Amino acid sequence: MSVWIWINPDAVFPNGAYLVYFQPVKNILMDRKNFLASCITAGLSVHALESLAATNIQQYIPAVIPPYLQPGDVIGISCPAGFITPEQIKPAVQQMESWGYTVKTGTTVGKRDFTFGGSDLERANDFQQLMDDHTVKAIMCARGGYGFVRIIDKLNFTRFAAKPKWIIGFSDITVLHGHINRNYNIATIHSKMCNSFPDDWSKAEPIQIETILSIKKALAGETMRYPFVPAPGNRQGKATGQLVGGNLKTIESLAGSASDIHTAGKILFVEDTGEYLYSIDRMFWNLKRTGKLDKLAGLIIGGFKVKPDDPGEEFGRTVQDIVLEKVQEYKYPVCFDFPVGHQRNNFALKCGATHQLTVNGEGGVLEEVG
Repeated sequence: MSVWIWINPDAVFPNGAYLVYFQPVKNILMDRKNFLASCITAGLSVHALESLAATNIQQYIPAVIPPYLQPGDVIGISCPAGFITPEQIKPAVQQMESWGYTVKTGTTVGKRDFTFGGSDLERANDFQQLMDDHTVKAIMCARGGYGFVRIIDKLNFTRFAAKPKWIIGFSDITVLHGHINRNYNIATIHSKMCNSFPDDWSKAEPIQIETILSIKKALAGETMRYPFVPAPGNRQGKATGQLVGGNLKTIESLAGSASDIHTAGKILFVEDTGEYLYSIDRMFWNLKRTGKLDKLAGLIIGGFKVKPDDPGEEFGRTVQDIVLEKVQEYKYPVCFDFPVGHQRNNFALKCGATHQLTVNGEGGVLEEVG
Protein backbone atom coordinates (compact mmCIF):
# COMPACT_ATOMS: atom_id res chain seq x y z
CA MET A 1 0.00 0.00 0.00
CA SER A 2 1.30 3.43 -0.93
CA VAL A 3 1.34 6.32 1.52
CA TRP A 4 0.34 9.89 0.76
CA ILE A 5 2.37 12.45 2.68
CA TRP A 6 1.04 15.96 2.46
CA ILE A 7 2.28 19.05 4.24
CA ASN A 8 -0.47 21.51 5.03
CA PRO A 9 0.99 25.04 4.98
CA ASP A 10 -2.13 26.40 6.73
CA ALA A 11 -1.73 24.17 9.81
CA VAL A 12 1.21 25.36 11.84
CA PHE A 13 2.05 24.17 15.33
CA PRO A 14 3.14 26.66 18.03
CA ASN A 15 6.78 25.65 17.48
CA GLY A 16 6.49 26.60 13.82
CA ALA A 17 6.40 23.05 12.45
CA TYR A 18 3.97 22.21 9.69
CA LEU A 19 1.35 19.48 9.93
CA VAL A 20 2.17 16.44 7.83
CA TYR A 21 -0.60 14.08 6.73
CA PHE A 22 -0.01 10.37 6.23
CA GLN A 23 -2.86 8.55 4.55
CA PRO A 24 -3.03 5.16 2.78
CA VAL A 25 -4.18 5.75 -0.77
CA LYS A 26 -3.77 4.13 -4.18
CA ASN A 27 -2.12 5.53 -7.27
CA ILE A 28 -1.14 8.95 -5.91
CA LEU A 29 1.70 10.41 -7.98
CA MET A 30 4.13 12.38 -5.83
CA ASP A 31 6.34 15.17 -7.13
CA ARG A 32 9.57 14.26 -5.32
CA LYS A 33 11.22 17.60 -6.01
CA ASN A 34 8.33 19.64 -4.65
CA PHE A 35 7.81 17.26 -1.75
CA LEU A 36 11.45 17.52 -0.65
CA ALA A 37 11.34 21.28 -1.09
CA SER A 38 8.27 21.40 1.14
CA CYS A 39 10.04 19.32 3.76
CA ILE A 40 13.02 21.67 3.72
CA THR A 41 10.77 24.73 3.86
CA ALA A 42 8.93 23.25 6.81
CA GLY A 43 12.20 22.44 8.54
CA LEU A 44 11.26 18.78 8.92
CA SER A 45 14.01 16.23 9.34
CA VAL A 46 13.73 12.53 8.50
CA HIS A 47 13.53 11.86 12.24
CA ALA A 48 10.63 14.30 12.56
CA LEU A 49 8.79 12.62 9.69
CA GLU A 50 9.25 9.21 11.27
CA SER A 51 8.03 10.54 14.59
CA LEU A 52 4.92 12.00 13.01
CA ALA A 53 4.26 8.79 11.11
CA ALA A 54 4.16 6.93 14.41
CA THR A 55 1.33 9.16 15.71
CA ASN A 56 -2.31 9.16 14.77
CA ILE A 57 -2.04 11.79 12.06
CA GLN A 58 -5.29 10.51 10.55
CA GLN A 59 -7.26 12.51 13.11
CA TYR A 60 -6.47 15.67 11.10
CA ILE A 61 -7.55 14.29 7.71
CA PRO A 62 -11.16 14.67 6.55
CA ALA A 63 -12.66 11.33 5.53
CA VAL A 64 -13.29 10.49 1.90
CA ILE A 65 -17.05 10.76 1.35
CA PRO A 66 -18.40 8.27 -1.22
CA PRO A 67 -20.72 9.72 -3.89
CA TYR A 68 -24.25 10.20 -2.65
CA LEU A 69 -26.92 8.23 -4.43
CA GLN A 70 -29.03 9.44 -7.33
CA PRO A 71 -32.39 8.03 -8.54
CA GLY A 72 -31.80 4.76 -10.36
CA ASP A 73 -28.56 3.95 -8.53
CA VAL A 74 -28.01 0.37 -7.44
CA ILE A 75 -27.91 -0.82 -3.82
CA GLY A 76 -26.52 -4.30 -3.29
CA ILE A 77 -27.63 -6.57 -0.45
CA SER A 78 -25.27 -9.14 1.04
CA CYS A 79 -25.12 -11.46 4.07
CA PRO A 80 -21.53 -11.16 5.35
CA ALA A 81 -22.58 -12.37 8.81
CA GLY A 82 -25.88 -14.04 9.74
CA PHE A 83 -28.30 -15.70 7.32
CA ILE A 84 -31.55 -14.27 5.97
CA THR A 85 -34.13 -15.46 3.46
CA PRO A 86 -35.27 -13.70 0.26
CA GLU A 87 -38.72 -13.39 1.83
CA GLN A 88 -37.32 -11.61 4.87
CA ILE A 89 -35.58 -8.90 2.82
CA LYS A 90 -38.66 -8.11 0.71
CA PRO A 91 -39.82 -5.18 2.90
CA ALA A 92 -36.37 -3.58 2.64
CA VAL A 93 -36.17 -4.17 -1.11
CA GLN A 94 -39.62 -2.71 -1.71
CA GLN A 95 -38.88 0.32 0.45
CA MET A 96 -35.55 1.12 -1.20
CA GLU A 97 -37.14 0.70 -4.62
CA SER A 98 -39.85 3.17 -3.55
CA TRP A 99 -37.04 5.63 -2.87
CA GLY A 100 -36.07 5.39 -6.54
CA TYR A 101 -33.17 2.96 -6.22
CA THR A 102 -32.53 -0.36 -7.92
CA VAL A 103 -31.72 -3.32 -5.67
CA LYS A 104 -29.26 -6.08 -6.55
CA THR A 105 -29.55 -9.14 -4.33
CA GLY A 106 -26.26 -10.84 -3.53
CA THR A 107 -25.70 -14.57 -3.87
CA THR A 108 -25.62 -15.11 -0.10
CA VAL A 109 -29.25 -14.07 0.44
CA GLY A 110 -31.06 -17.34 1.05
CA LYS A 111 -27.90 -19.33 1.75
CA ARG A 112 -27.24 -20.84 5.16
CA ASP A 113 -24.31 -22.52 6.85
CA PHE A 114 -25.66 -23.02 10.36
CA THR A 115 -25.87 -19.44 11.75
CA PHE A 116 -24.00 -17.90 8.80
CA GLY A 117 -25.30 -16.63 5.45
CA GLY A 118 -23.28 -19.24 3.60
CA SER A 119 -19.75 -20.50 4.09
CA ASP A 120 -16.89 -18.09 4.81
CA LEU A 121 -15.78 -18.36 1.18
CA GLU A 122 -19.29 -17.78 -0.17
CA ARG A 123 -19.81 -14.73 2.03
CA ALA A 124 -16.39 -13.29 1.18
CA ASN A 125 -16.90 -13.83 -2.56
CA ASP A 126 -20.37 -12.27 -2.52
CA PHE A 127 -19.23 -9.17 -0.65
CA GLN A 128 -16.12 -8.89 -2.84
CA GLN A 129 -18.23 -9.02 -5.98
CA LEU A 130 -20.48 -6.21 -4.76
CA MET A 131 -17.49 -4.08 -3.69
CA ASP A 132 -15.83 -4.54 -7.09
CA ASP A 133 -19.00 -3.93 -9.14
CA HIS A 134 -18.83 -0.26 -10.14
CA THR A 135 -22.55 -0.23 -10.99
CA VAL A 136 -23.30 -0.82 -7.29
CA LYS A 137 -23.23 2.50 -5.40
CA ALA A 138 -23.99 1.18 -1.90
CA ILE A 139 -24.00 -2.14 -0.08
CA MET A 140 -26.51 -2.84 2.66
CA CYS A 141 -25.66 -5.73 4.96
CA ALA A 142 -28.82 -7.80 5.33
CA ARG A 143 -28.36 -8.41 9.05
CA GLY A 144 -25.74 -8.66 11.77
CA GLY A 145 -25.27 -11.56 14.14
CA TYR A 146 -21.71 -12.79 13.90
CA GLY A 147 -19.31 -13.57 11.11
CA PHE A 148 -17.64 -10.56 9.49
CA VAL A 149 -14.40 -11.02 11.41
CA ARG A 150 -14.12 -14.46 9.78
CA ILE A 151 -13.92 -12.94 6.28
CA ILE A 152 -12.46 -9.43 6.71
CA ASP A 153 -8.91 -10.56 5.91
CA LYS A 154 -10.10 -12.38 2.79
CA LEU A 155 -11.36 -9.16 1.20
CA ASN A 156 -9.41 -7.03 -1.26
CA PHE A 157 -10.25 -3.34 -0.87
CA THR A 158 -8.18 -2.08 -3.83
CA ARG A 159 -11.08 -1.28 -6.12
CA PHE A 160 -13.24 -0.08 -3.25
CA ALA A 161 -10.54 2.37 -2.14
CA ALA A 162 -10.11 3.65 -5.69
CA LYS A 163 -13.84 4.11 -6.17
CA PRO A 164 -15.57 4.22 -2.75
CA LYS A 165 -19.21 3.37 -2.17
CA TRP A 166 -21.44 3.45 0.89
CA ILE A 167 -21.35 0.47 3.26
CA ILE A 168 -24.44 0.19 5.47
CA GLY A 169 -24.99 -1.79 8.67
CA PHE A 170 -24.33 -2.03 12.40
CA SER A 171 -23.70 -4.50 15.24
CA ASP A 172 -21.32 -7.14 13.80
CA ILE A 173 -20.73 -4.81 10.84
CA THR A 174 -18.71 -2.67 13.26
CA VAL A 175 -15.80 -4.85 12.08
CA LEU A 176 -16.12 -3.31 8.63
CA HIS A 177 -16.69 0.24 9.86
CA GLY A 178 -13.53 0.01 11.95
CA HIS A 179 -11.46 -1.59 9.21
CA ILE A 180 -12.44 0.92 6.54
CA ASN A 181 -11.97 3.93 8.81
CA ARG A 182 -8.55 2.84 10.04
CA ASN A 183 -7.10 1.69 6.72
CA TYR A 184 -8.83 3.83 4.10
CA ASN A 185 -10.41 6.79 5.93
CA ILE A 186 -13.61 6.38 3.92
CA ALA A 187 -17.00 7.25 5.41
CA THR A 188 -19.57 4.50 6.02
CA ILE A 189 -23.13 4.40 7.37
CA HIS A 190 -23.90 2.86 10.76
CA SER A 191 -27.62 2.08 10.66
CA LYS A 192 -30.38 -0.46 10.69
CA MET A 193 -30.28 -3.24 8.11
CA CYS A 194 -32.75 -5.24 6.03
CA ASN A 195 -34.05 -7.25 8.97
CA SER A 196 -35.25 -4.03 10.66
CA PHE A 197 -37.52 -2.74 7.89
CA PRO A 198 -41.23 -2.99 8.84
CA ASP A 199 -43.34 -5.60 7.03
CA ASP A 200 -46.22 -3.15 6.73
CA TRP A 201 -45.13 0.48 6.40
CA SER A 202 -48.68 1.72 7.07
CA LYS A 203 -48.70 0.01 10.48
CA ALA A 204 -45.15 0.87 11.54
CA GLU A 205 -44.51 2.99 14.61
CA PRO A 206 -43.40 6.60 13.93
CA ILE A 207 -39.94 6.00 15.44
CA GLN A 208 -39.45 2.96 13.20
CA ILE A 209 -40.35 4.97 10.12
CA GLU A 210 -38.15 7.89 11.18
CA THR A 211 -35.09 5.70 11.71
CA ILE A 212 -35.52 3.90 8.38
CA LEU A 213 -35.94 7.23 6.60
CA SER A 214 -32.69 8.41 8.20
CA ILE A 215 -30.93 5.82 6.01
CA LYS A 216 -32.52 7.39 2.94
CA LYS A 217 -31.42 10.84 4.08
CA ALA A 218 -27.85 9.69 4.66
CA LEU A 219 -27.63 8.03 1.24
CA ALA A 220 -29.05 11.11 -0.46
CA GLY A 221 -26.47 13.39 1.13
CA GLU A 222 -28.64 15.25 3.62
CA THR A 223 -26.78 16.78 6.55
CA MET A 224 -27.49 14.59 9.56
CA ARG A 225 -28.63 16.27 12.78
CA TYR A 226 -29.87 14.53 15.91
CA PRO A 227 -31.01 16.45 19.00
CA PHE A 228 -31.19 14.48 22.24
CA VAL A 229 -32.81 15.02 25.63
CA PRO A 230 -30.98 15.39 28.95
CA ALA A 231 -29.84 12.15 30.59
CA PRO A 232 -28.32 11.33 33.99
CA GLY A 233 -24.54 11.53 33.85
CA ASN A 234 -24.30 13.85 30.84
CA ARG A 235 -21.18 16.02 30.93
CA GLN A 236 -21.55 19.34 29.18
CA GLY A 237 -19.23 20.67 26.51
CA LYS A 238 -18.67 20.96 22.77
CA ALA A 239 -16.48 18.86 20.50
CA THR A 240 -15.75 18.51 16.80
CA GLY A 241 -14.16 15.54 15.10
CA GLN A 242 -14.60 12.44 13.00
CA LEU A 243 -17.41 10.22 14.26
CA VAL A 244 -16.28 6.62 14.86
CA GLY A 245 -17.54 3.66 16.82
CA GLY A 246 -20.24 1.01 16.91
CA ASN A 247 -20.82 -2.12 18.94
CA LEU A 248 -18.67 -2.05 22.07
CA LYS A 249 -18.06 -5.80 22.29
CA THR A 250 -16.93 -5.83 18.67
CA ILE A 251 -14.63 -2.85 19.19
CA GLU A 252 -13.08 -4.66 22.14
CA SER A 253 -12.52 -7.78 20.04
CA LEU A 254 -10.70 -5.77 17.34
CA ALA A 255 -8.11 -4.31 19.73
CA GLY A 256 -4.61 -4.72 18.34
CA SER A 257 -5.82 -5.97 14.96
CA ALA A 258 -5.65 -4.39 11.51
CA SER A 259 -9.28 -3.33 12.01
CA ASP A 260 -8.75 -1.60 15.36
CA ILE A 261 -10.03 1.99 15.27
CA HIS A 262 -7.99 5.07 16.09
CA THR A 263 -9.90 7.44 18.37
CA ALA A 264 -7.55 10.36 19.06
CA GLY A 265 -9.24 13.66 18.26
CA LYS A 266 -12.49 11.89 17.33
CA ILE A 267 -16.01 11.54 18.70
CA LEU A 268 -16.54 7.94 19.78
CA PHE A 269 -20.00 6.35 20.02
CA VAL A 270 -20.65 2.92 21.52
CA GLU A 271 -23.68 0.68 22.11
CA ASP A 272 -24.33 -2.92 23.09
CA THR A 273 -26.96 -5.48 23.98
CA GLY A 274 -27.32 -8.59 26.12
CA GLU A 275 -24.23 -7.97 28.26
CA TYR A 276 -23.87 -8.19 32.04
CA LEU A 277 -22.82 -5.00 33.82
CA TYR A 278 -19.50 -6.56 34.82
CA SER A 279 -18.85 -7.35 31.16
CA ILE A 280 -19.63 -3.75 30.18
CA ASP A 281 -17.22 -2.60 32.89
CA ARG A 282 -14.53 -4.89 31.48
CA MET A 283 -15.08 -3.55 27.98
CA PHE A 284 -14.72 0.05 29.13
CA TRP A 285 -11.54 -0.89 30.97
CA ASN A 286 -10.33 -2.25 27.64
CA LEU A 287 -11.08 1.11 25.98
CA LYS A 288 -9.21 2.92 28.71
CA ARG A 289 -6.18 0.61 28.88
CA THR A 290 -5.77 0.58 25.09
CA GLY A 291 -5.72 4.40 25.04
CA LYS A 292 -9.01 4.85 23.23
CA LEU A 293 -10.46 7.20 25.87
CA ASP A 294 -7.61 9.53 26.74
CA LYS A 295 -7.45 11.67 23.58
CA LEU A 296 -11.10 11.70 22.57
CA ALA A 297 -12.87 14.85 21.44
CA GLY A 298 -16.17 13.54 22.81
CA LEU A 299 -17.96 10.37 23.92
CA ILE A 300 -21.47 9.20 23.02
CA ILE A 301 -23.13 6.36 24.90
CA GLY A 302 -25.97 4.81 22.91
CA GLY A 303 -28.43 2.15 23.94
CA PHE A 304 -27.27 -0.56 26.34
CA LYS A 305 -29.63 -3.47 26.90
CA VAL A 306 -28.21 -4.89 30.11
CA LYS A 307 -28.59 -8.54 31.07
CA PRO A 308 -29.90 -8.81 34.67
CA ASP A 309 -27.29 -9.79 37.27
CA ASP A 310 -27.40 -13.33 38.51
CA PRO A 311 -28.81 -13.54 42.06
CA GLY A 312 -26.01 -13.09 44.57
CA GLU A 313 -23.67 -11.76 41.85
CA GLU A 314 -24.92 -8.16 41.69
CA PHE A 315 -22.36 -5.78 40.22
CA GLY A 316 -23.69 -2.72 42.03
CA ARG A 317 -22.96 -0.11 39.36
CA THR A 318 -24.97 1.41 36.51
CA VAL A 319 -23.76 1.98 32.98
CA GLN A 320 -23.39 5.67 33.87
CA ASP A 321 -21.26 4.75 36.90
CA ILE A 322 -19.06 2.52 34.77
CA VAL A 323 -18.48 5.13 32.07
CA LEU A 324 -17.95 8.14 34.32
CA GLU A 325 -15.40 6.24 36.40
CA LYS A 326 -13.31 5.63 33.27
CA VAL A 327 -13.45 9.21 31.97
CA GLN A 328 -13.30 11.19 35.21
CA GLU A 329 -9.77 12.44 34.50
CA TYR A 330 -10.71 13.75 31.04
CA LYS A 331 -12.60 16.93 30.21
CA TYR A 332 -14.44 16.18 26.97
CA PRO A 333 -18.27 16.13 26.70
CA VAL A 334 -20.13 12.89 27.37
CA CYS A 335 -23.76 12.10 26.57
CA PHE A 336 -25.85 9.08 27.53
CA ASP A 337 -28.94 7.44 25.99
CA PHE A 338 -28.18 8.63 22.46
CA PRO A 339 -30.59 7.13 19.90
CA VAL A 340 -28.30 4.49 18.42
CA GLY A 341 -28.03 0.77 19.14
CA HIS A 342 -30.02 -2.45 19.28
CA GLN A 343 -33.32 -0.63 19.71
CA ARG A 344 -36.08 0.97 17.68
CA ASN A 345 -34.58 4.46 17.91
CA ASN A 346 -31.42 3.50 16.04
CA PHE A 347 -30.68 6.35 13.65
CA ALA A 348 -28.25 6.36 10.73
CA LEU A 349 -24.83 7.84 11.49
CA LYS A 350 -22.11 8.65 8.97
CA CYS A 351 -19.00 7.06 10.44
CA GLY A 352 -15.87 8.99 9.51
CA ALA A 353 -17.71 12.19 8.62
CA THR A 354 -16.91 15.24 10.73
CA HIS A 355 -19.52 16.01 13.38
CA GLN A 356 -20.01 18.47 16.18
CA LEU A 357 -21.27 17.23 19.53
CA THR A 358 -22.90 19.74 21.86
CA VAL A 359 -24.00 18.66 25.34
CA ASN A 360 -25.81 21.23 27.49
CA GLY A 361 -28.55 21.58 30.10
CA GLU A 362 -31.26 21.08 27.47
CA GLY A 363 -29.72 17.83 26.28
CA GLY A 364 -27.76 18.63 23.16
CA VAL A 365 -27.27 17.78 19.52
CA LEU A 366 -24.99 15.75 17.27
CA GLU A 367 -24.74 17.31 13.84
CA GLU A 368 -22.70 16.70 10.74
CA VAL A 369 -20.52 19.68 9.90
CA GLY A 370 -18.29 18.48 7.10
